[in-house]
Amino acid sequence: MSGETRLQKLISEMDPRLNPGEYVFATVDKDDMVDRIDALCEFKEQEGTTLILERQKADALKLSYGFVAAWITLNIHSALEAKGLTAAVATALALEDISCNVVAAYHHDHIFVPHSEGKRAVTVLKVLSSGD
Repeated sequence: MSGETRLQKLISEMDPRLNPGEYVFATVDKDDMVDRIDALCEFKEQEGTTLILERQKADALKLSYGFVAAWITLNIHSALEAKGLTAAVATALALEDISCNVVAAYHHDHIFVPHSEGKRAVTVLKVLSSGD
């Protein structure tokens, strides 16, 4: 099943949803044993593996982190080759002084913003989606 590529449709139908909980980015060495079921996402870099996981799980694993995030899912199946959605979302949030980290997965794009800004970020994205 291929995803949507038309930018206007992606924006107008993105339907941003705030997932419950607090999420953190932590890094572990390749030799650290972290059960993959604990991670929402992982990305292997030369310096170590970055994990995105629930704050409670990171605390239980005694992982260090700094950024505590809210997780927003854009509920439209965006194609991986779609152009402009990340830029539109990041720009809308930046104009409201909200930082974001974007993870593109197969079916949806996921936006991580400062936890304290989660609800406001969803409002900003809904305004973007409505075209106002």
